[in-house]
Amino acid sequence: MAKLTLAIDAMGGDRGPSIVVAALIRALQSFPDVEFILTGDEPRLQALFKREGKNLKAPERARVHFRHTSQIVQMDDKPSQCLRHKTDSSMRVAIDLVADGEAHGVVSAGNTGALMAIAYLRLKALPGVLRPALVAAIPNEQGGQSFLLDLGANPGCDSDSLFQFGVMGSVLAQELHDIPTPRVALLNMGTEDIKGPDVVKQAAVLLGQSSHVAYQGFIEGSDLFSGHADVMVCDGFTGNIALKSCEGMARMVYDHFKRSLKSHWLSRALVWFLYRRQRKAWSWLNPDQYNGASLIGLRGVVVKSHGNASANAFFSAIEHAIAEAASDLPARIHDRVEQVLSEQHT
Repeated sequence: MAKLTLAIDAMGGDRGPSIVVAALIRALQSFPDVEFILTGDEPRLQALFKREGKNLKAPERARVHFRHTSQIVQMDDKPSQCLRHKTDSSMRVAIDLVADGEAHGVVSAGNTGALMAIAYLRLKALPGVLRPALVAAIPNEQGGQSFLLDLGANPGCDSDSLFQFGVMGSVLAQELHDIPTPRVALLNMGTEDIKGPDVVKQAAVLLGQSSHVAYQGFIEGSDLFSGHADVMVCDGFTGNIALKSCEGMARMVYDHFKRSLKSHWLSRALVWFLYRRQRKAWSWLNPDQYNGASLIGLRGVVVKSHGNASANAFFSAIEHAIAEAASDLPARIHDRVEQVLSEQHT
């Protein structure tokens, strides 16, 4: 891997800089060719890094740089207010580093709306891209991952935007998962051609006509985790509700499971035994490894971590950003979009 630099908004999120620094220390040991710039309260960050990174080697410590900022984007701040009045926030400065060519990508656990607004303002959309989209990986029944987009960047979409989401998602699956021909599907209320709104039906026509997308047809919500498609496309309103509904269901089942375990010592012993036996087999379901939604279609790499992410989860977001920057994902998406536009005009 060529030398890469990643900017990290160290003040964003619900759990503070301690989680970011813990993830950073692991990243320094895992990616020896990557440099990092932490943006935020420099004295606080340096003291935290000095304490938590005391066992790091000198060359590892030398790959961390700090950029002091005087403001923090709060989780309840309005994006418009952040654009106008928080130009020296840790989030804004981290994105500015990418826009100015000092970093190849940015990771933040901060306010999603503000992150999207600032990134769009400073990085701009790639030529030919109608709208950037928020995409994340989800586990599937085949033990792999599928990508779902859009997850909230665009609550309403036209058919051309949905078509481009399929194109960009296909490039992402190829570059990050080495899938030669990613299978693309549209999330719909049924698999029959006559079902769904006109916008989705028109997007299906565009995807089916393109030689750059392996379009599989419609997919229902019950098949999100089936692995029948590598890329699943929908508008941001639908995608956001689908993802959060799944998260809520998983949380409910997990909490119910924990309560039932406390009911009897035999239940706890049985679960402990099963966990020890099946730990590796079930590790692919660990949500930490799926943390990190990418805002694709921009002239730079932007990865949004969950605001309440653990250190392991934030490390996963860093991993995603490094993988996208290493493959120069924005350039790959730009090339594919140009090919598609050329095909449409012939």
